Amino acid sequence: MDMQAWRSRLMSGQWFSHLPSLLQDSLLAMARVRRLSPGQRLFKRGDSPCGLYAVLEGAVRVGAVNEQGKEALLSVIEPPHWFGEICLFDGQPRTHDAVGVGHSILLHIPQSALLALLDEQPQHWQPLALLMSHKLRLTFINLEQLALLPAPARVAHRLLMIADGYGELEPARRVLQLPQEQLALLLSLSRQTTNQILKDLESQGILNLGYGEIEILDTERLRALATI
Repeated sequence: MDMQAWRSRLMSGQWFSHLPSLLQDSLLAMARVRRLSPGQRLFKRGDSPCGLYAVLEGAVRVGAVNEQGKEALLSVIEPPHWFGEICLFDGQPRTHDAVGVGHSILLHIPQSALLALLDEQPQHWQPLALLMSHKLRLTFINLEQLALLPAPARVAHRLLMIADGYGELEPARRVLQLPQEQLALLLSLSRQTTNQILKDLESQGILNLGYGEIEILDTERLRALATI
C-alpha cells in the first residue's frame, strides 16, 4: 500500500480525522513504515523516547512482565489507533513494553522531527494533548470499574469499549478478534472466571464465541449488563 492508502485507513479513526488537514499532511510527510513480526518488540520499558506510532495492520500489546513471568496487559492497540505520545510531553523513558501481535504494520513519526514541527507550530500541541487526555480518561474509568463493578459487568463494558475502538471507530464492530486469555489479562481476571462469564453470555444469546474471536449478537443487552 502507498501513503494515500494509509491515510484512508487512518481517516477511519476519530482522532486523526479531526486533525487540521495541514497537520495530517505534516504527520504523513514525516512518517516511516515500520513492520513487526509476531512477538517482535517495538520498544521496552526504560527505552529513550522514539516518537509517535499509528497501527495500520495487526496489533501491538502494551504491558509488562515481572521476573516470575506474570504479565500485566494494559492495552492491545489496533488500527487506526495512535500511541506513544506521553514521551513527547515529558521526554522521559518508555513506561512499558510494546510488542507486535501477529504481522503488524505501523507508521512511525520520529521524536526529533515531531518536536521540531511542534517548535515551529506550537498550536499543534493541543490535538496531541487531546490524544493523551482521552487515554487518561479511559484509565480512570477502568480503575473505577476495577474497584466497583462485579466481574460480569466489567467484561461486558470492556467488550463494548473494544467494539467501538475505545471511541475511535464508528460504527462499532460486531466481531472482535479477541482471545479469551487476552481479555482476562486486560481485566485482571482469571482465565477461568472470564471463560465462565463469556459462556454465560453465550447461553443467553448475547455473544457467540469462536476460536480467538467474540461476536456481539445483542448490543443492547450487553450494554444493560455493563451498567449493573
